[in-house]
Amino acid sequence: MRDLLASSRTAGHTAAAQAAAPTRITLSDLTFAATGSIPLYVGPGVTGVMVERPRFTGRSVSTAVYLDAESADNAIIDGVFDIRTGREQIAVDGSARNRITGNRFALHSGVLRSRGGVFLYRNCGEDGVIRHQTPSDNRITDNVFTGAHWLWPRAVVVGAREGNRRYCRDDAGWPFGSSLDDGDHATGNEVARNTVRRFGG
Repeated sequence: MRDLLASSRTAGHTAAAQAAAPTRITLSDLTFAATGSIPLYVGPGVTGVMVERPRFTGRSVSTAVYLDAESADNAIIDGVFDIRTGREQIAVDGSARNRITGNRFALHSGVLRSRGGVFLYRNCGEDGVIRHQTPSDNRITDNVFTGAHWLWPRAVVVGAREGNRRYCRDDAGWPFGSSLDDGDHATGNEVARNTVRRFGG
C-alpha cells in the first residue's frame, strides 16, 4: 500500500501501475463461489484480464467483481451472476476500456441480495491514494438484468459517486487526478442493448 500511495502522487502513476501489474490473464469456464468477501478482485493497474463464461454464486458483503483503479482493457463475457451481494455486482472504480458483455445478472432487493448491476465511478481519496484514471471508454452491452423492481436496484449507473464520500479530500494537495477534482468524469462509455426484466413483469 505504501508503494501505491507514493506512486499515486506522481503524474505518471497510471502508466507505472500498469507496467508493474499482471497482464494478459484468461479465466475460462470457472465458478466463483463467494463466502463473504469479493470473489474476483482485479487489482490496481491490472490489464488484459479475460473472464469467459464465469458463474458467480454464494454471498459477498461487497461486490462480485471489483475492477480497481488504473486497471484497463479487461473483459467479462457471457457470465452468469447468481450471487447475493451487499453492493452492486460489478464495480468499475477508475478502470477504463473494459468490456462487460453478454452476461446475465439476477438482481434482488433486500439485505445481502444484489443492490445493483454495474456501477462506474472513481473512488476519490480512499486510503489517501489519488485515482488518476477515470472510468471511461467502457462497453457495457448486451447484458440481461432480471428481478429488479421498478426503481430498485439499478442495472447500470455511469458516474455513481461524483465525490460523495467522506474520505474524498484525503488525497488533497496534488495537481492531478482525484486530488485535483473529486468528480467521476465517466466519459465515452457505451451502454447499449441491455435488457432489464422487472420483477413480476
